[in-house]
Amino acid sequence: MGYETLRVEYQDAIARVTVNRPEKLNALSRKVMKELSTCLEGLAGDDGVKAVILTGAGEKAFAAGADIEELANLTPIEAQETSARGQAILNQIESLPKPVIAAINGYALGGGCELALACTLRLAADTARLGLPEVKLGLIPGFGGTLRLPRVVGKAKALEMILTGESVAAEEALRLGLVHHVVPQQNLLPATEALARKIMGHGPVAVKLALQAVHRGSELPRAEGETLEAALFGLACATADMKEGTRAFVEKRLPRFTGK
Repeated sequence: MGYETLRVEYQDAIARVTVNRPEKLNALSRKVMKELSTCLEGLAGDDGVKAVILTGAGEKAFAAGADIEELANLTPIEAQETSARGQAILNQIESLPKPVIAAINGYALGGGCELALACTLRLAADTARLGLPEVKLGLIPGFGGTLRLPRVVGKAKALEMILTGESVAAEEALRLGLVHHVVPQQNLLPATEALARKIMGHGPVAVKLALQAVHRGSELPRAEGETLEAALFGLACATADMKEGTRAFVEKRLPRFTGK
């Protein structure tokens, strides 16, 4: 399927989705968000895709927030609807049954930072900056940032970042746990692809179940989360992949997973 604001490329069961508005610093317009939602729906059901990489075109920006020209003209009701729609689309990323890895190639601000936070894992170029500067525009984060950022960096640091609107450099983001790895700009995509392949080398059913256990379990009380984990553990033990994985371990060889 062709997109106006996205570029989608496939290689070795990896789908690389690029927000392709470099002249606008890959700002998340209504068109971008609508196309991203359609793209995610297709990737979720594509058994040939085992991992997704999300990045931005060019070297300046991953996504430098929402499209301010669009935001400036919203009524309060339209703004609430825009926020709810953005939250739903980022929830699509978080709930995708395969890992989504953000390759943060530059500025990830406002909605761009929220987009990265919704991804499973985050790698950043050493030139990247991340933050939620909405208060500088008289706004607050509206795509789930007030929920996801505290869970990643802690409530105290999240409050500081949100209330001051200040961004952090890549190395500080790494120290805070906001990103998982920082690499030179020219190594960002190769490093992200290598991480995706490492995950893809494991049992695909186990990866899917682990994603469910973490995402769904983190929203539940402890006892319910443990019940969910035990149920998913049981499902994993019913798979051919589990039999192959344990047999390969005993036989001291690499497993040959089939995703069944």
